[in-house]
Amino acid sequence: MRWKDWDANLKVRLIGEFFVNLLFWMFFPFMAIYFSDEMGKTTAGILLVLSQVVGVITNLVGGYCADKYGRKKMMVISAWGQAVTFIFFCLANSPWLDSPILTFIAFSALGLFGSLYWPASHAMIADVVEEKHRSEVFAVFYTSINISVVFGPVLGSIFFFSYRFELLLACLLVSVVLAVVLAKYIRETVPVKKEVLEQVGTDKNWFQAIGEQLKDYRVIASDKLFLLFILAGILVAQTFMQMDLLLAVYTTEKVPEQSLFAIGNWDISLTGEKVFGYLISLNGLMVALCTVWMAKWMNRFKEGRVFILSALLYGVSMLVFGSTTMMWILFAAMVIFTTAELMVVGIQESFISKLAPENMRGQYFAAAGLRFTIGRTIAPISIPLTMWIGFENTFYLLFVLAVISAGLYYLMFRAFDKKVESNKSEKDSKAEPVLS
Repeated sequence: MRWKDWDANLKVRLIGEFFVNLLFWMFFPFMAIYFSDEMGKTTAGILLVLSQVVGVITNLVGGYCADKYGRKKMMVISAWGQAVTFIFFCLANSPWLDSPILTFIAFSALGLFGSLYWPASHAMIADVVEEKHRSEVFAVFYTSINISVVFGPVLGSIFFFSYRFELLLACLLVSVVLAVVLAKYIRETVPVKKEVLEQVGTDKNWFQAIGEQLKDYRVIASDKLFLLFILAGILVAQTFMQMDLLLAVYTTEKVPEQSLFAIGNWDISLTGEKVFGYLISLNGLMVALCTVWMAKWMNRFKEGRVFILSALLYGVSMLVFGSTTMMWILFAAMVIFTTAELMVVGIQESFISKLAPENMRGQYFAAAGLRFTIGRTIAPISIPLTMWIGFENTFYLLFVLAVISAGLYYLMFRAFDKKVESNKSEKDSKAEPVLS
């Protein structure tokens, strides 16, 4: 699908959201460092858990609101909400006020409005793009995000610590521009009202929508294979969710200033904060360049082996991160970490569809998201853990969780293969002709 064939809604959003994402990645990875420095690790861990709980709740109603109230309406409301939030974010980090509590409230509010924005954003793509072109368009938006991940943290390692007020002021201005552009230049794409009512119900409020989605998660308790898949996913999530949590704090506190390149009298040195920015950028660059290639390569192997090896590689990366402060070894650890991430990107959704009965796929996909929502909620506990057991032991613990995850994947896929063989045998026996 060529650019000239794109709907105007998509063109406007792609450009606007790129700049928003770029600025977002200039401050987001460093918030764990900020909260740890300003409030202490224990308080920071508790507050980050609470902020994730807010995100979990709003995620449950984001899709409902996009269907009931409209894609454009929710995106515009969310964009203005983020703009207003940045006013308080700026004020809390301004020459006139330094308030970590107000910063936390603003940070949590940004997550809330983001949880309302993105379901509507994804739904709008599905509304205006034919099914045969959707994966291509989603890929372009995904690539745009990863380009911002490449450059944002590197720039953020400079601006966040030295020019935070100016950075947040830029975020405020861009958010206002995005809100105005969305309100003026995109149109509503929500399906005909009758279709929406059939999907969300005429008498259903947001509270009932949450209740119904929570009821859907009962499939976890009734499907042992799926339960193992969820548990394994939650455990391994404790490793890959640490990229902007434990890893951020560790590099800041433990990694000394080192020389990246030295040629004669020309020397580029990086502090721990800048090393962290480069690590995040390396991850984004690898994801942007290697996702499609890695997905094709992984399709050659059995899914079980891919999931197990991915979990083990995550564990190995935790061991390497926790055992060194040398910049280039940390970069090597990030290569291992990102390889583990890329291995399962292309096969996760297809495997969930194999586990799910045809009439329950929506429920299974919704429940599968618990791997990330629960994992993201628990992950910030790693920050106070460093005070209680130290950085090295915290990384060791994450390694153990990754190994346990690999073990659960092994048990699940062994049971899954037996189930597939059993179903195949039943079909073969039914297909055999009956001799009279």
